[in-house]
Amino acid sequence: MADYFAMDSRQCAQELDSLRKIYEEYAAKGLKLDMSRGKPAPDQLDLSMDLLTITDYKGETGIDSRNYGNLEGMPEARRFFADILGAQPDEVIVGGNSSLNMMYYLIDLGWRLGFADSPAAWNACGRPKFLCPAPGYDRHFRVTEYFGFELIAVPMLPTGPDMDCVEALVKDEAVKGIWCVPLYSNPDGYSYSDETVRRLAAMKTAAPDFKIMWDNAYCVHHLTDTHDVILNMLEECRKAGHEDRALMFCSLSKVTFPGAGVAAMAASRRNIDYILKNMFPMIISFDKLNQVRHIRFLKDMDGLAAHMEKHRALLEPKFRAVLAILDEGLSGCGSIARWTKPNGGYFLSLYTLGGCAKRTVQLCREAGVVLTDAGAAYPYGVDPQDSNIRIAPTFPPLDELETASRLLCVCVRIATLEKLLQRQ
Repeated sequence: MADYFAMDSRQCAQELDSLRKIYEEYAAKGLKLDMSRGKPAPDQLDLSMDLLTITDYKGETGIDSRNYGNLEGMPEARRFFADILGAQPDEVIVGGNSSLNMMYYLIDLGWRLGFADSPAAWNACGRPKFLCPAPGYDRHFRVTEYFGFELIAVPMLPTGPDMDCVEALVKDEAVKGIWCVPLYSNPDGYSYSDETVRRLAAMKTAAPDFKIMWDNAYCVHHLTDTHDVILNMLEECRKAGHEDRALMFCSLSKVTFPGAGVAAMAASRRNIDYILKNMFPMIISFDKLNQVRHIRFLKDMDGLAAHMEKHRALLEPKFRAVLAILDEGLSGCGSIARWTKPNGGYFLSLYTLGGCAKRTVQLCREAGVVLTDAGAAYPYGVDPQDSNIRIAPTFPPLDELETASRLLCVCVRIATLEKLLQRQ
């Protein structure tokens, strides 16, 4: 391979012809491969099948988990998630199977009524705004878009959101919050630096009820022996005198079963009391039987860590394979692409030459490999540079993943050469 930027138009055209022949060979195979979503593979789900054999339904204090009551969650479940999130048990609500559902509910609560520290409902200010570090998690953005918030993209850096940008934007009283995936972010795999966490906690905001939606989705999903570590946002907000600012979330969806895990949130006691009061008309209790099963299965933080090592053994080879193929297939072509190398989580980002991501995804799809739509990780689905592609290595078997990654490299190179030839 040669540096594409050093080629003249004739050389680019010859290289493009060669690559199109390789591409047609892939297309003729009739591939049906999917790398579009960050789902656990079946062998990961198999790790938790013993969960379904647990029939003990009595909680540690004698509570019958089959019955009504205890909206805040089973005591042992509150303690378990408090250990994960770095909170006290009475600062935790244990919910149903979905942390996204809990986040949706809190955005809805803010929109309709506001929070305990709100002068008015969020919708009273006209059109409220929400900060969206991008690339980020598309389902986060979709929640606030659904409620009519104006979504404001904030550039993501390897240390987290661009805090100079954030601190300038929160001077607007209409800016009510920010979405954050602080550890192994979706999709870059970045982890927030101590400085970023402290600045988020301490910054002055025009909105007195500004909220940090702290989705610690990948807090136990490590891929290396050297785990990334982030500061406790709830504690940092407390130190800065903004105790009610942080709303923290996590889930066991990718620990056990995505459709049948357990989700939880942590916040100040004032927030917890306020949220429970407003949840009360909606639901009598979440699935406490499932909460008890999960605690019996995972036991404690040591048990959780041991279980996640089994996940790592299945996932690490997949991430390693994708990174090796990207290096082999793209590094020799000059600076046509770059990609992140996360220490954990479920994704990595591939950045193409500007204007090439959509074309790359299109080429892959036409040859039988489905990727997440280009731009999906940005507010309103629009990547202004058209360069980011979210790679989800977790679900496909290793051999299919390797085939899909090699085709991806071919498609990136074709899209790049087409763009370069347009410029010449």
